Amino acid sequence: MKHKIIPVTKKSEIPKEYRNNPIGLLLEYHNLNRKFDEYPHAKLLIGMCMDNRKHLHMPDNFAFIIRSGGANLRYSEFKVSYAIAVGKVSYIALIAHNHCGMVNLISRKKEFIDGLVKRAGWRKESAEEHFMNLAVMHEIGNEIDFILSETSRLRKRYPKIKVAPLYYRVEENQLYCIR
Repeated sequence: MKHKIIPVTKKSEIPKEYRNNPIGLLLEYHNLNRKFDEYPHAKLLIGMCMDNRKHLHMPDNFAFIIRSGGANLRYSEFKVSYAIAVGKVSYIALIAHNHCGMVNLISRKKEFIDGLVKRAGWRKESAEEHFMNLAVMHEIGNEIDFILSETSRLRKRYPKIKVAPLYYRVEENQLYCIR
């Protein structure tokens, strides 16, 4: 299935289901430079990659943020539940991005192992075993396909929560909607 990446360069391009809620506000703050409002507590949870090339433009206290390789929240589900149950958020924005390091992890096997040996003082055998045991859990395949499957999983797990799949282009520092 071919997915459509939808730019948001003006308020009218925000999909109707995201308008007038925290997901639409995130798009307005980040892409459209909306003037920051003040927030006494978080309005949404953002799940995004740990990649250091991404920075979101939004007000303080607006969102809980969980950063995990590939925006993979499978191993952060307690934190997701906490943000919903205790933090009282009703919206989740899952943000994939281009050039993600969690895609095609096997191509980084040597670099990963060599890096642990050189930078962390690991034995080569231990670093190899670590990679082989855990890479499969963290490989996401295609960024967009993964974020859509993660969106679907979270929608089933938390049926009252609005979950939006978004896409971040690193070169442009812009958020896009995914259809």
